[in-house]
Amino acid sequence: MTPTYHNDTYPAISPTKSSLNQSGKTILITGRRSGIGFEIARSFANASASRIIIVGRRNSVLKESVAKLRDEFKTAEFITRQGDIGSAESITSLWEFLHAQSIFVHVLQVVLNAAYGTDTVSIDWTKIAQSANTNLVGNFHMSSRFIGQTLRPSGQQLNLINISTGAIHAHPVPDAVYATTKAAFTSLVGRIADERPAEDVQIISFHPGSARVFDKSLFKWDAFTLPANFSVWAASPEASWLHGRFVWGGYLKVGVKGLGQVDPASFLNN
Repeated sequence: MTPTYHNDTYPAISPTKSSLNQSGKTILITGRRSGIGFEIARSFANASASRIIIVGRRNSVLKESVAKLRDEFKTAEFITRQGDIGSAESITSLWEFLHAQSIFVHVLQVVLNAAYGTDTVSIDWTKIAQSANTNLVGNFHMSSRFIGQTLRPSGQQLNLINISTGAIHAHPVPDAVYATTKAAFTSLVGRIADERPAEDVQIISFHPGSARVFDKSLFKWDAFTLPANFSVWAASPEASWLHGRFVWGGYLKVGVKGLGQVDPASFLNN
């Protein structure tokens, strides 16, 4: 689609750009409290988000990550919530807590993944069920509670950002269970987008790239700032033309004329 693959962020998706400002908004990030999830929280904080809530299973890691964020960003409010997106009880408890605190969430960022290996036939079927329960059922439960918030003001737009995977397009697939369950949720939120306009809830799914923290000499890994800043852009009106679609964040060059800029009309017609 574009001649260049981007391994790092670029000015058009910078969270400090005025058109991407998130002031007054509450952001909810599920899973990956370190690495990409941590960087997404940083990007939304750089975009002046008022409140950022991070949900994860390990409370000690959550608190450590948020302590770093609080040191860096003095004006944003950071909240941690221990929880398991694969548990209906945990999701219900989270939204009951938010409602009790009169917290309305403007942006839901779904990051959580569950993967179980490469030899599909030999995988215990219960592991497949666990992966589907997290990547599909749990994420859907979170999304439905997000869209159905009773605290939502009339006419208030929501933004649902789904971090999916390029494994959807891979052949052979490196992890069939992971790719299948991630593809299923990406397809499901696409159907939700068919039913609801972007003005109601803007839904965008994207492949974050190959971001890793180990031996960078083995491969040109993508910087965490690429999917993190792309997430902020995806939660802005500039990205409304991608409503309901799945894209690769590294291939979608935004807003730089003459350098592989994506024209919305030609993209949607292809």
